[in-house]
Amino acid sequence: MRYDFHTHTVFSDGELIPSELIRRASVLEHRAVGITDHADASNYKDLIEKNTLAKEELSNYMDDIEIVVGVELTHIPPKSIPKMAKKCKNEGAEIVVVHGETPVEPVAEKTNYYASISEDVDILAHPGLIDIETAQNALENNIFFEITSRKGHSLTNGHVVSVARELKIPMVINTDTHAPSDLITYEFARKVGLGAGMSFRELENSLTTNPLEILKRI
Repeated sequence: MRYDFHTHTVFSDGELIPSELIRRASVLEHRAVGITDHADASNYKDLIEKNTLAKEELSNYMDDIEIVVGVELTHIPPKSIPKMAKKCKNEGAEIVVVHGETPVEPVAEKTNYYASISEDVDILAHPGLIDIETAQNALENNIFFEITSRKGHSLTNGHVVSVARELKIPMVINTDTHAPSDLITYEFARKVGLGAGMSFRELENSLTTNPLEILKRI
């Protein structure tokens, strides 16, 4: 079964409403999907409310897939990340993802660092050329590293795997889905992990064991 904790809907810059996103994920044998639209101080409450309503309705009819309501804190001032992550959790977000310092976007310096010191951040997405000190903070705060299938962001997957391996930081393979074609199967996710240099044990943990740990938190 496939687990993906990083997707977007029309409520931010995705192409699909929640119902279609979840239906397409179900067809691709997803066991759980995190809806994590781009959030800042202006919209996080609306995103959590809307996607919670969608989850409540869809869950009445779909018992083969678990919907996880979250946000992706995106391009916000780095120092505000711990405060915003806590606000999102208090508002009802089940998962908080932070848009890390990908090499293909002008993400503010220190975004990875301030995400790594927050107890309310669950996943640091595509963290680019993350340093060991910041990674150590993430480990201490039980933050998962994302290995991504998304074009551009995936350029530093190998570095992220190397750092995660050195410190034994748990990883998950996400898509950062914006369009229908971004969703991937379990088999394609395996290729993403192997291409990033994961061992077979790391791959199994990233595809199954670690996602289940995230669900246990919820």
